[in-house]
Parts: sequence; structure tokens; C-alpha cells
Amino acid sequence: MKQKTFTYKLVLAAVCLALAMILPMFIGRIPSIGRALSPMHLPVLLCGFLAGPILGGVVGVLAPLLNSVLTGAPPLFPMAISMAFELAGYGILSGLFYYVIFKKHKDFVRIFASLILAMLFGRIIWGIAMLLLLGLSGAGQFTWAAFLSGAFIGAVPAIISQVILVPVIVLALKKAKIME
Repeated sequence: MKQKTFTYKLVLAAVCLALAMILPMFIGRIPSIGRALSPMHLPVLLCGFLAGPILGGVVGVLAPLLNSVLTGAPPLFPMAISMAFELAGYGILSGLFYYVIFKKHKDFVRIFASLILAMLFGRIIWGIAMLLLLGLSGAGQFTWAAFLSGAFIGAVPAIISQVILVPVIVLALKKAKIME
């Protein structure tokens, strides 16, 4: 398949950013469900697969910051700032793993391995960002228990939905020749 142009990938990234802005408005109307499903994460992970690591990272940074400024959710400090690091990691790493590291693997392995590693490292990046933001500001402590709860235990519904939806969506978009 011929490589997609930068303009095409930019349009895909814009669609992902728009989804990252819109999904929280619908899903977030019920706060417990919105937090559990992490609606900004899915479009950012997809953006890395669709548009590559650079645009995936840009969308990852912009999504939580724009949502915070425009809607007040998540609160800018520390959540939107730490999420900007986390989601940038998702966008960069899903694209990097997919297009570079696992490029020679079969589709399902390529997609699944890229997704799992991006999700794992993105959560670690979020934990480091929270630790630094709270520690340097003196706004509070970020404990190991808070990290595990925020990154994994409380995120189980989001993790499950992402592990199911991202491969299905990516495979469908590949079949439709929307992506490489």
C-alpha cells in the first residue's frame, strides 16, 4: 500500500483530537463511568496507529489540556498536566511500536503488542508525572498505592475496553484501506 501523505495523516489526527474532545462530554456525564472508561485514551491510542508517533504525541498532549481549558475537566493541575504526559506517551509509543518496532510482525501481534506496551509505558509515565508534579509543588503525596489504584486497579474497565476496541478498529481501518 502506498504511504499516506502527511496531510491525510493530519486529517486523521484532527479527527482523533475531535473524538478526544467529544467522547468525554458524552461518557463523562456520569462521572464514575467517565473516569472508569477513560474516554480520551481510546482516540489518542488510535491516533498513534493511524497517524504515527509524532501526530499521536501531539494529539496526546493537546487532548487533556484543551479539555481542561474548555470544559474544566479534568482539572488542569495535576490531572490534565499529568494526563498530557501520559497520553503523549500513548500516542508516541503506539505509533512507534506499530510503525518501527513491530513492523515485520503479523497484523494482530503487531497491533496487540504495540497497544499493550504503549498502555503500560503510558501509565508509568503518568505515575512519574504525578509524582513529580505533586512532589515539586508540595501539593501532596503520590504513593505507590495511589499509582496502582489510578493506573491499573481503577482503570480495569478502560483497559478492557481499549484491549478489545483498538485491535478491532485498527483491523477494520486496515481492511478499509484507511490506514497502512
